[in-house]
Amino acid sequence: QILPLHLQRFLFLLVCFISVNVLSCGPGRGYGKRRSPRKLAPLAYKQFSPNVAEKTLGASGRYEGKITRNSERFKDLTPNYNPDIIFKDEENTGADRMMTQRCKDKLNSLAISVMNLWPGVRLRVTEGWDEDGHHSEESLHYEGRAVDITTSDRDRNKYAMLARLAVEAGFDWVYYESKAHIHCSVKSDHSVAAKSGGCFPGEASVTLEGGGHKSMSDLRPGERVLVLAGGGGELAFSEVLTFLDRDPGTWKLFYTLQTAAGARLSLTAAHLLYVTEGNCSEGAEPARGALRTVYASDARPGQCVLLSEGEVGQGRLSQITQVSVRGGRGAFAPLTQQGTLVVDGVVASCYAVLDQHSLAHWAFAPLRLVHSWTGSSGSHKDGVHWYARILHWLGGKLLGSGRLHPLGVAQGDR
Repeated sequence: QILPLHLQRFLFLLVCFISVNVLSCGPGRGYGKRRSPRKLAPLAYKQFSPNVAEKTLGASGRYEGKITRNSERFKDLTPNYNPDIIFKDEENTGADRMMTQRCKDKLNSLAISVMNLWPGVRLRVTEGWDEDGHHSEESLHYEGRAVDITTSDRDRNKYAMLARLAVEAGFDWVYYESKAHIHCSVKSDHSVAAKSGGCFPGEASVTLEGGGHKSMSDLRPGERVLVLAGGGGELAFSEVLTFLDRDPGTWKLFYTLQTAAGARLSLTAAHLLYVTEGNCSEGAEPARGALRTVYASDARPGQCVLLSEGEVGQGRLSQITQVSVRGGRGAFAPLTQQGTLVVDGVVASCYAVLDQHSLAHWAFAPLRLVHSWTGSSGSHKDGVHWYARILHWLGGKLLGSGRLHPLGVAQGDR
């Protein structure tokens, strides 16, 4: 597809814009200040993170059945030959090296963190995939989704921090299980958290200026809808510029969040949602700066979301009481000028896959600029918007997988 000349010029400027921004994070004179490293808190003995049971939706998810060398699912496991990791392999079969791709990616990331923090020390795996039945019933070790780890020097004074490093590396559940090891596990590569995209279902509803509501499937660019307009929870109306994704016929799995106030929002795993942590009074206004975005797959009961009361004004907080998964028809992701949207009465971001709303909003600034100049965001039929596809590619090249939702780009999500 040949783009109009003004859009080709705009894309060239975009690449220069992103390159300059990335370079500005580098060290040395002329690049801006380096951020101080964030202080990491070690896990306490017997602590697990997140603070939910391992085989629940908020952690590594349900057990899917034992994998044997003769089973069809054995092809889902891959060997890990990373030389920076020591595998105990006491069975002498190579079983400890077999794991899912997601587990392998997180383990390799952790190995780098270990070497960076403790020069000369390597990550050590004492238990990986179990084909011999040595673990408890329905252990994720039977699926290659769990590892027990130590450091190569077996210094138990390091294990509390090793557990924290595992959390930071992206393991979906980390448990300081024993004085002798840390237990880590991940979601299934086939789980909805890894493979669903960043959209709302077709029956989801937005609030229109002038009153009334409209389903996502009937919404059109140019219509004005209720959005989050300020960091203190202020709501206003804003124009829908385009759809970053629009697929009326697809069938998706959606995370469904229910709140104490009765609100119910469904969105796919990689989509960003505004939350504020704990101690929120039901119906209270959020403190300025208290709202942050998390992936829908990381939303937890006890966190608070921001609700509208159907019109402009101040949003109110309500606590998430339940998170579940359901199927739904259609995938819709409208983009507004603010990059936010009130869907089924709950405030959400317009963006997905990238782990930070402000960075995503910055990346889409040129598209909003083109719209302000021309009144259009470029031709767009059903499917992922061409601009979002370009950002997928740039994001993977410039940011790496650590800032993107697991498998999101590979699956074609935003």
